[in-house]
Amino acid sequence: MTPDQLLQHADQGLPWTERQSDLADYSLDAAYRDALTVRSLRIARGERPVGFKVGFTNRGIWPVYQVYAPIWGTVWAHSVAFCDGEGTLDLRNTCEPRIEPEAVFGFRASPPNDPTMADLFDALEWVAPGFEIVQSHLPGWKFAAPDTVADGGLHARLLVGARRSVREIADSAVNLDAQLAGAGVVLARDGAAVEQGRGLNVLDGPMQALWHFVKELQRCPGAPSLQPGDLVTTGTWTDAWPVTPGQTWHAAFDAPLTPLTLRLE
Repeated sequence: MTPDQLLQHADQGLPWTERQSDLADYSLDAAYRDALTVRSLRIARGERPVGFKVGFTNRGIWPVYQVYAPIWGTVWAHSVAFCDGEGTLDLRNTCEPRIEPEAVFGFRASPPNDPTMADLFDALEWVAPGFEIVQSHLPGWKFAAPDTVADGGLHARLLVGARRSVREIADSAVNLDAQLAGAGVVLARDGAAVEQGRGLNVLDGPMQALWHFVKELQRCPGAPSLQPGDLVTTGTWTDAWPVTPGQTWHAAFDAPLTPLTLRLE
């Protein structure tokens, strides 16, 4: 499929009929080129990027989905909502959506090239709990990593909870890293717990996942740089769970994050 066709499927929630990765030489590099072209098409028609989603940072789910390294995609202003602890998201025109509890970071400055973790901490403004709705335009979630990159499936919707200044939480990158890695979450659907997870599951901690992503973004040909005001959501602490309209999901995060409730429409 061309980038225009990829965008049409994303707009209309249309399943793919075949995998891009079945094409000869369709690599991750080719997928990122397509994804960046789709990004340009969306910007040209008036959509505004506000950051990035990092996916497959949870090593525990790699064998489930046959994706064995983190990948990333763009987050859009129209598909993000902010709240203090309770919010709603609309699932219209999503394909086989699933939910992920995550840590979300906000940037006050662009990080330098090849940053240290201390540089990263200096560039951050806030951290918050989040619910990412991911999707797959390939039925049954049967994809390879290049498909998900080209699909834009890492981000369909995002709810960001209460934002806390990183400097109110920690006095250093090491401290913030330790607190987030040590935190846990209980994920519940309609009042019944379905899974527990930990920040440690995400490449040994959300700060580690963020650090990995920033360096990968800087290495990707043609990729945009992080800007002040951008957000980055860093990957699920649990498996990704199927969702339907009418459900209520709750993530009981440990400190320094706060609980988050999502109603789906």
